[in-house]
Amino acid sequence: MTLNLLFIGDIIGKPGLDMVQTWLPPLEKKYNADIIIANGENAADGKGCTEKEASILFGLNVKVITGGNHTWDKRQSQDYLKADSRSLRPMNYPKGTYGNGYHIAETSKGKVAVLNLQGRSFMAMIDCPFRTVDWVLPKIQNETKMIFVDFHAEATAEKQALANYIDGKVSALIGTHTHVQTSDERIFPEGTAYITDAGMTGPYDSVIGMKTDAAINRFLYATPQKYQTAENNLHLCGIFLKIDTDTGKTKHIERIFLPEFEKTID
Repeated sequence: MTLNLLFIGDIIGKPGLDMVQTWLPPLEKKYNADIIIANGENAADGKGCTEKEASILFGLNVKVITGGNHTWDKRQSQDYLKADSRSLRPMNYPKGTYGNGYHIAETSKGKVAVLNLQGRSFMAMIDCPFRTVDWVLPKIQNETKMIFVDFHAEATAEKQALANYIDGKVSALIGTHTHVQTSDERIFPEGTAYITDAGMTGPYDSVIGMKTDAAINRFLYATPQKYQTAENNLHLCGIFLKIDTDTGKTKHIERIFLPEFEKTID
């Protein structure tokens, strides 16, 4: 028996939520999804995920919302982490940080664990994600073999290294954070599905979701600029997996990008 898992890449503000509300119901039907997971760290106007955005996603049958380095950017999203175990923050934040780093979801085909990790290369020097999986995976494996990892990291090498490190121990390691979907989806030798980055769901007339003027000025003047979520040219990014329920190994991985970019101009 196989479990069908649908993952939605970084959701950017209201435009991203609008895309999810439009596309997720037909995608759920198309792929006959047994579980839906979404990265929502940018859902609240590009910074964090509050109860408001989470309720929209849970209302669309999303089972677990993963996070990342922007999870902490709004006080309301920080408060919300304390209240709902289905909304995650990266597991490898220091001991005592509030919130949950993983969640075990019930499905009609068995339990699925969702583990959230964050990289350290070019990012905050939090606890080591490699050492974190060393102690947390045995605990999770006592409950299920179907384990999905959202690795929120900047460096491609760090993502590939961790995927090789835990190949065969998890069903999938899906990269997030850079907001640019990569085309290197594959299944590693021991059955772990991988892609460097699932991409973002939101406005593509932007700089990774941010209005272009403010983003350009950050580079021109090397000074802080107000973050403003862009609005136009919306697309949805995601990943579809078929996971063997007995072994926890992935049998199929498929990259989703909707609608496709225009590649010709009249």
